[in-house]
Amino acid sequence: MIAPISRRVGVVLAAAGVAAGLLVGCSGSHSSPEKSAAQNFLDRVGARDAAGAAALTSAPADAQDALQASLTGLGSGAKGALEVTAVRTKGTSSTADFSASWTLPGVSSPWRYTGQLPLTQNGKTWQVTWAATDLHPGLTDTTHLAVRRVQPARAALDFADGTPILSSTPVVRVGIEPKLVTNLDALATALAAVPQLQSTAAEITAAVKAAPSPTAFVPVITLRRSVYEQIRNRIHDLAGTVFQESTQLLAPAAHFAQPLLGSVGPATAEIVAKSNGRVAAGDETGLGGIEQALDPKLAGSPAVNVVTVDAGGTTAKTLATVSASVPGTAVTLTIDRATQQAAENALSGITQAASIVAVQRSTGRILADANSAAATYDLALAGAFPAGSTFKIVTWTAAFTAKPGLTPSSTVACPATTTVDGRTFENENKFSYPPIPISSAFGYSCNTSAINTAMALPADAVGKAARQLGLAATWTLPVASFSGALPAPAGLTEQAADAIGQGRVQVSPLLMALIAGAASSGTPVLPNVLADATPRKGAALPPSLTATMNNLMQATVSLPQGTGHALADIGGVEGKTGTAEYGNATPPRSHAWFAGVRGDVAFAVFVYDGASAGISPVTVSHAFLVGIK
Repeated sequence: MIAPISRRVGVVLAAAGVAAGLLVGCSGSHSSPEKSAAQNFLDRVGARDAAGAAALTSAPADAQDALQASLTGLGSGAKGALEVTAVRTKGTSSTADFSASWTLPGVSSPWRYTGQLPLTQNGKTWQVTWAATDLHPGLTDTTHLAVRRVQPARAALDFADGTPILSSTPVVRVGIEPKLVTNLDALATALAAVPQLQSTAAEITAAVKAAPSPTAFVPVITLRRSVYEQIRNRIHDLAGTVFQESTQLLAPAAHFAQPLLGSVGPATAEIVAKSNGRVAAGDETGLGGIEQALDPKLAGSPAVNVVTVDAGGTTAKTLATVSASVPGTAVTLTIDRATQQAAENALSGITQAASIVAVQRSTGRILADANSAAATYDLALAGAFPAGSTFKIVTWTAAFTAKPGLTPSSTVACPATTTVDGRTFENENKFSYPPIPISSAFGYSCNTSAINTAMALPADAVGKAARQLGLAATWTLPVASFSGALPAPAGLTEQAADAIGQGRVQVSPLLMALIAGAASSGTPVLPNVLADATPRKGAALPPSLTATMNNLMQATVSLPQGTGHALADIGGVEGKTGTAEYGNATPPRSHAWFAGVRGDVAFAVFVYDGASAGISPVTVSHAFLVGIK
């Protein structure tokens, strides 16, 4: 038999006079045919070549099946280094002692053991006498090796006050067992008609047809026990449906703080593939949001045991604990239970995609991140939308910075329309006023006043003010977020559009809450959602500018004709409403905004297409603020 190339090179080097010490431990230095036969077998096992190793034994077919089963059981990423340590030969029989070291996926310490290989001489050739114990002395003819992971209890995500956000909640996994199905089309149609199952007939049919076996559990959805009970009579007796009861760590309600928190469940194939061995199929892991982003910390590390199992997968005995479990570490968030619940309640009746985000104005701690059930991602943190008139906070900050002589009582014109470089801009419903104080123009949300003022400023003035208030800052949140964008205006009409939050202005609700807070407090802050994060602040605004911006934002609420006057009964509220056009429809579709402050809470309400749907962001803000009053 020809030795592997690496061994032949080793022999040549030795013959060339290379110091013997350089070859210590090298399996290529074979001193006898029987040792060479044993080492060749072990090398192929370590390289996961079951067929090649089996071909060197007395029973290739049996050996290949057994070796393949064990190599599969150790995991596709397992790599072995097996080496002959001694050989004892008597006539045509020989025994090779060997040491084995296996690197298992996601485990830092190797699994080591020793074993023996019996060999017999067949003419001039030595071969391994096959027995199940050739791979490991603990194996039998009916068992193979496998890795079992035992995860520790997952650590908690806590509210800011230290109480757990998630609690163990009874759930029911709704599934289908293919062999029990009598009419797949009828079953799929019946299940698809139940909204809580969130599946189409086509999806259900495809999943059943792709089942690995007739007895497999084909999952449809996992429901809270309380939700399952509502639909039990519609699905329980359908031919083919099966159910598994268990518990999961869940938030107080199905959509509470979603998608910020994420969830916990069986790891997806994508998560397993990207984990570099840290997560294995069958592990419970974070799915989306903070649960996924901080999964290594929350999940800890599982105990990894090497066991022997029978053909059905039942563990026969444990051979070794390669790695002991390490419990996860709890993570305390900045989320305030009462503020989050108030935001959830305020959004509960809204069918549009909508969000409310609240931050502590003085520190940037995110107190609430709520999204309506219609939101498909975290609009509050990661949404990117035109700001509409909420951006006038930025425009007037730029104006008062560039023209220190202006005051809230300085008068400005508020015509129904204004034209810039051939494009006409107008106020809502073309309202107009004779010259009025800037505070009134702000409170009434006069577009033309803001545009005409901005056009008298340097082209980059609004952009500079936006960045001063926090736009495009570098955030370090553990989940996806958007700190806004405002490219330099491409022309005069875009400069005018930027002044009223249109053009190419893009913001998230979180950014607008921070901008409102910065204008009100005089100190921009960066957001954080982890309680142990150190607050970070930007450069303070001049006190006179801060006082001016407070005056303007208060006018939105205090003036009888202010766009936010419906909030006046709460007291201490200031801010800015916004209607933001988007798309190419005629007339344009519009989002609805309110960005404001009350005490040390800065917040933003955003309703996708809300203005078009007649949903008032001020009404939503009122419900939210009453909830935390």
